[in-house]
Amino acid sequence: MTHGMRTDTHTSHLNGDRDWRATATRYALLPLRIFLGATFVYAGLDKITDSAFMKASGAGSLGDTMRGVRDSSAIPALVDLALKSPVGFGYAIAFGELAVGIGILIGLLGRLAALGGALISLSLWLTVSWATSPYYYGNDLAYLMAWLPLVLAGTPYLSVDASLRNRRRRRSGGYR
Repeated sequence: MTHGMRTDTHTSHLNGDRDWRATATRYALLPLRIFLGATFVYAGLDKITDSAFMKASGAGSLGDTMRGVRDSSAIPALVDLALKSPVGFGYAIAFGELAVGIGILIGLLGRLAALGGALISLSLWLTVSWATSPYYYGNDLAYLMAWLPLVLAGTPYLSVDASLRNRRRRRSGGYR
């Protein structure tokens, strides 16, 4: 009797399983897109509608927050830049978060939206959450890392980008 290693891992009755795996792989980044998109839309709307946040000073204001983290941030010059116009900076961050969130949710300019999200997360990590100890208690670094797969992959499925790409392919004479 000979003993050997089995090399046939997929039998014919499992073809449906193989199709499921391909589909799951194709849409693997979709939950991340939904989570990051919804979170950034919510964060942007939360900032815009928070009257205390959009002030240069006072409890809960962006100005007081920035003054509080200035000396512990990795790049105090970024904080100083924000402190020149805390209200303007607050609106820039809020509208940036909205644009990034909507862009990644609908998949419009997906890589650019993800890059914007990564840059917002990077700037928040280097300023607001830099001094968080241990580092893994701060969420901005985790958000930065979560954006990177979308920067690399974009939004190739269930997106405006995919629809536009398919339309261009149809006009140019077919799929490749």
